[in-house]
Amino acid sequence: MTFDPRLKIIIFLTVAATAGLFGLADPIAQDPAYHRFADRRAALGIANFLNVISNGPFVVIGYKGMRLIAAHENNRPLGSLTALYFGFFAGIFLIGCGSAYYHSHPDNQTLVWDRLPITVAMTSFFCVLIGEYVSARSARQLFIPLLILGLVSVAYWYITELSGHGDLRLYALVQFLPVILAPVILRLFNSAELHPRVVWGLLGTFAAAKIAEHLDAEIYSLLGWVSGHTLKHLGMAAGIWIVYRELRKRKDEAGTAPLRR
Repeated sequence: MTFDPRLKIIIFLTVAATAGLFGLADPIAQDPAYHRFADRRAALGIANFLNVISNGPFVVIGYKGMRLIAAHENNRPLGSLTALYFGFFAGIFLIGCGSAYYHSHPDNQTLVWDRLPITVAMTSFFCVLIGEYVSARSARQLFIPLLILGLVSVAYWYITELSGHGDLRLYALVQFLPVILAPVILRLFNSAELHPRVVWGLLGTFAAAKIAEHLDAEIYSLLGWVSGHTLKHLGMAAGIWIVYRELRKRKDEAGTAPLRR
């Protein structure tokens, strides 16, 4: 079997990012200021009310996505990528739960339960992207190892924090490398099923959400009723809804179509 030369670019970028992060960057400890969000208002007995309840869309979309994937199993329009898509929506559902828990009492200990499902969602969707654009077989082979790597990245960060020299580098690689590689994959490969606009929509909302997160206090000061972090949650949920709607459309169009993989 001939090795696809386009994969060399993906491998090179992965190796370069990993080597640069671990070879050139010092360990990155968790900034304590990360937990001090601009909007700390309580309501209905819930601390940090808007930052907590704005995770509701993740729970709803994640649950709807899992149900949709389960329904997909009946006519198999997702083929061999069914488990990967299910992992993505399961991660989203758990993000809603874990993030709400974290924001009700933000500290490093509760942050673990926010970050663990983030790695599940990120690695699952990256494998979906590989499966839709590059190779379904490779995506299935990568799925479990990358899931484990994501979970290990959070455990490693937390253990190093407890020992007094926190290191977020592996977690940062798990979270951001898929975002860096996604546009490259879209440029180099084509998919017959997953339209690039869906991926670009998710990437665009991710970028906007990160900007809103960075401008948390500034947005809250400007608007007075909602903070950047709350908008981050809502923006990311909007991106995930784009993915859900695309899969819902695929299911509606598939009907009794034969298995595509």
